[in-house]
Amino acid sequence: MANIATAIGAMSDPTRRAVFERLAQGPRSVADIARALPVSRPAVSQHLRVLKDAGLVFDTPHGTRRLYQIDPEGLDNIRRYFDQFWAHALAAFKTAAEAPSSASRKPAGARASGRRAVEPRTRRHH
Repeated sequence: MANIATAIGAMSDPTRRAVFERLAQGPRSVADIARALPVSRPAVSQHLRVLKDAGLVFDTPHGTRRLYQIDPEGLDNIRRYFDQFWAHALAAFKTAAEAPSSASRKPAGARASGRRAVEPRTRRHH
């Protein structure tokens, strides 16, 4: 697998992502992919070359043509890369959720708005 930056860079192009997403439906030839997209077969081949160089797809011979499909190992590498951030975000959320809330630390007599309650004035009678 190429490095993760190469894989993420390969997925940054919208047409390339469309090619990749088409492959998520199963192995496809260049012609099959090109039929579903508004780009030529040579352009699809170039996008597939970038995805292949990034380790995200591989091809196998099938008669006179080649079938491309997603490389599970390459996809797993991207997933693991992003999972580390997800794990960090979940840990931070857990810490925040378990911390004492600021509502439980308000001084007695404080209103929800954060202003102190004011005692009503009494009238003096002469």
